[in-house]
Amino acid sequence: MAEQLIFSGKRKTAVAKLRVEAGSGKIFYNHLSSDALPLFHKLALAEPVKIYERELGELKYDLKLTTLGGGKEAQIQASRLAIAKALVKLTGSDILRKAYLAYDRNMLVADARRKEANKPNDSAPRAKRQKSYR
Repeated sequence: MAEQLIFSGKRKTAVAKLRVEAGSGKIFYNHLSSDALPLFHKLALAEPVKIYERELGELKYDLKLTTLGGGKEAQIQASRLAIAKALVKLTGSDILRKAYLAYDRNMLVADARRKEANKPNDSAPRAKRQKSYR
């Protein structure tokens, strides 16, 4: 493997960039160890790694995530997507790809839903102009 590889994941307006380096399987999220995160965030980031370890054995990479934009939950989901995509790309394993898809399709396929745009000369995407009869 080269010195480091960079992958990304997106969710809503959040973007996660992942640097993969040779190491011992540690996850760093915005320069913090993943152990310092709240429980559910820590578990969400560990999901792709646990599936990798179940299918292919021990993880030999350190994962360094940097996020920006969106909210906390969207950043975690974007990070989870970036980790899963990176591990599939690095290993080239079809078994791992199928395991991720069977567990949760959103681990490999980004959710493309976005906010609906406002209509011209109106206030909201779905709101209609009020009509007055008097």
